[in-house]
Amino acid sequence: AALLLFIRSYLGKMKENPGNPLHLTSLNHVSLLCRSIEESMNFYRKVLGFFPIRRPESLNFEGAWLFGHGIGIHLLRALEPEKLSTKNEINPKDNHISFQCESMGAVEKKLEEMEIDYVRSKVEEGGIQVDQLFFHDPDGFMIEICNCDSLPIVPLVGGMVRSCSRVKLHQMVQPQPQTQINQVVHP
Repeated sequence: AALLLFIRSYLGKMKENPGNPLHLTSLNHVSLLCRSIEESMNFYRKVLGFFPIRRPESLNFEGAWLFGHGIGIHLLRALEPEKLSTKNEINPKDNHISFQCESMGAVEKKLEEMEIDYVRSKVEEGGIQVDQLFFHDPDGFMIEICNCDSLPIVPLVGGMVRSCSRVKLHQMVQPQPQTQINQVVHP
């Protein structure tokens, strides 16, 4: 009964948030096309610590589901794997998914041990430094590992400053449109 009351209370708060018109609660999964289900599963298991989970039997195409760090990775075998583009250059400005870590040094050491090529990058803001490591999965999809939690999330208008790991979607209330918005954009 207590759990039901909590869920109803939570859902009620979600409905009250005009900044969340679709009533989203979290990221569920990322789907990735791959050449080899087995090779990609090994990568996500051994490198990123995901574990395989049951996939619905009604899905009539080759794939695998993994779970870890609060999200799912759905691997889908490409219909024409030979036509998937290959990426050799690691470009931090390319599409990617990012994971926070406890120790950048430990991650870098492990990537070197596993002989995974990576690129180091930094973001600095207001005296705060975020370290980033970028590398590809077997199909060229980019992964970022960072200590992003040290960089606060600062809404452009109103709201409180929060760290990444402490943000809950239902707490991030988007400001209502106002007649005058003062925002300076620097090129």
